[in-house]
Amino acid sequence: MKGGNQRRIAILVVGVGVVAAVLAYAFWPSPLDVDTARVARGALQVTIDEDGELRAHDRYVITAHIAGRLLRVALREGDRVRAGQTVAVLVPSPMTPGESAEQRARVEAAQAAYREAAAHVAHARSDLAQARRESARGQAMFDIGAISKQAMEQLSAAESSGQSDFDAARAREKSAEAEVRAAIADLKALESGHPAELRAPVDAEVLRVDEKSERVVAAGTPVMLLADPSRYEVVVDVLSTDAVKISPGMRVSVEDWGGDTPIEAKVRIVEPAAFTKTSALGVEEQRVRVIADLAGSPGRLNDGYRVRGRIVIWERADALTVPIGALFRCAQQWCVFAVEHGRAMRRTVSVGQRNAEAAELQSGLREGDLVVTYPPSTLTDGDRVRSR
Repeated sequence: MKGGNQRRIAILVVGVGVVAAVLAYAFWPSPLDVDTARVARGALQVTIDEDGELRAHDRYVITAHIAGRLLRVALREGDRVRAGQTVAVLVPSPMTPGESAEQRARVEAAQAAYREAAAHVAHARSDLAQARRESARGQAMFDIGAISKQAMEQLSAAESSGQSDFDAARAREKSAEAEVRAAIADLKALESGHPAELRAPVDAEVLRVDEKSERVVAAGTPVMLLADPSRYEVVVDVLSTDAVKISPGMRVSVEDWGGDTPIEAKVRIVEPAAFTKTSALGVEEQRVRVIADLAGSPGRLNDGYRVRGRIVIWERADALTVPIGALFRCAQQWCVFAVEHGRAMRRTVSVGQRNAEAAELQSGLREGDLVVTYPPSTLTDGDRVRSR
């Protein structure tokens, strides 16, 4: 009897245990499905992305230097012209004594502008020579580890900027010299009554023809716009709060221009003066123009074409990165949920540079760790989770 009671009690206990286990399993909270990603090591860039446009570095407006009848212009947009080539012809109107004095003053002004341009060339040549000497000294110091790579890059950028300024000064000098010849030729034509020829100051491409038909024009009327086709630049408007982060020599990736691959460029100058621009939302913004030189030929791009400039202000090839969607604020620090043994464990991390996709991880996690991305608001420390 006694043995039978013990067996019944044992069976009852086992049955109760099984029922309890089934109920516990039925009502036990299931793991929360979450998105996850790995902490990885790779390239990370921080960029400032803004719309911009391509612009000819050197433009030349051909104007009527004298009043007269402009003959029909044969050139059209896209035509190439050589330095000294006749681009338009003016038949001068008879001059009064006052107009004669004015034309002589115009010749003197052109000669003064040429002397000023020549002085700028000498100044730019001196600056370029100094930049080359400093770059050579910097290279020698860099080779022995006396200066940083960043300092060497700044010296190289200063040399490149000096070369650009010198080339621009030489172009202005050639243009001023051509203006002197044109002013003298105009004076002789007006005094003699013979037709005056408007000539191209440099090898260039015709961007726009303002006066295509024959008509009488006043002195100073624009006839056409020329540009040097060998040199183009990218102009990007950025917020003034972003402009302070940009320095000459920084790399620019020109994208969304219609081609398959980005075009490389390098920041030449950040203009010192800002301007006010109203955004599409009607908000007034202070913006600054950043001008970058293309590293190669613009291809089929031309003056005024829209592009998107991605200015790289920081980059590292082997940064330890965590997806930006895994980060959230906890008190005054950054935190993530690390997945450990099927549970979400909150971890405090330290981050450095970051962009819209990833952040540089300085401490708190290791390469290969699994983290929850875009954690739901209901997720708490220690909850069971399961990767989708």
